[in-house]
Amino acid sequence: MPRILFAATEDDWHDYRHCLPRALQEKGIQAELVPVHEGMDPALVDYIVYAPAGPLQDFSPYTKARAVLSLWAGVEKIVGNASLTQPLCRMVDHGLERGMVEWVLGHVMAHHLGIGFFAAHQDGVWRNGHAAPLASDRKVTVLGLGALGRACAKMLAQVGFNVIGWSRSPKEIEGITCLSGDAGLKEALIEAEILVTLLPQTPQTTNLLDAPHLGLLPEGAVILNPGRGTVLVDEALLAALDAGEIGHAVLDVFRVEPLPAAHPFWAHPRVTVTPHIAAATRPETASRVIAENIARAEAGQPLLHLVDRTRGY
Repeated sequence: MPRILFAATEDDWHDYRHCLPRALQEKGIQAELVPVHEGMDPALVDYIVYAPAGPLQDFSPYTKARAVLSLWAGVEKIVGNASLTQPLCRMVDHGLERGMVEWVLGHVMAHHLGIGFFAAHQDGVWRNGHAAPLASDRKVTVLGLGALGRACAKMLAQVGFNVIGWSRSPKEIEGITCLSGDAGLKEALIEAEILVTLLPQTPQTTNLLDAPHLGLLPEGAVILNPGRGTVLVDEALLAALDAGEIGHAVLDVFRVEPLPAAHPFWAHPRVTVTPHIAAATRPETASRVIAENIARAEAGQPLLHLVDRTRGY
């Protein structure tokens, strides 16, 4: 019987204490599942279900653990932990993916159709001739073609947008113009009427969208950032917004969260702030991902969604 330590917050345990045992049972796994606040001898732990907000930071006592299974899609808060020698798997969850796709599609469509403009001009003036172009005439760039970026790019292409995707290494996705490397990034930005950033947080992506890179965007471009707050240089974005070079920014993630009340993003007329709601891990679907990986490990099969620590994701 595998022993599983649930190393997250007590609030997380409240959310998962019924659905995770149920998901394990559906996979035919009889397991001992113990929350970290109740305690389990580290030498007995076979698997660690982990969230960075929980109390576990030192993995060295867990010498028998076969995997650390994160409840978060992002792993930047754990991947550099020197005590972590066990295989690390990030969360790739259908519910999280669908939430991200819906957030991105909703905000892309809102800006494509100019909904904000019409909402701000309910003043009795009939403004004919303000119809949006067809989606096929609108260029949308998605930075980051991991699981979430790929899903968003494919959905936008299905709607009909002219989609360009960029990633560090070459990718091929049907219906998407895929670019990579420094030259590809420049081309992707130059074409981006709407820019969606879904990059992981790594040393290579931190501060990637600085003033020179933002300056490559077409005048009036819209930026959507539901990925990582560290990708954008706040001061450079504010300057580009003030100059009218960037038309609008919809920001869901920030360098400091919650976003401080005095931060200029809150009051800027060309910024929409959403409170890190683009994609949430849903316990029911995430529990099935955890159970699947434990079932695979128990059967001697390769783990899903393994993190490459040299890349940081």
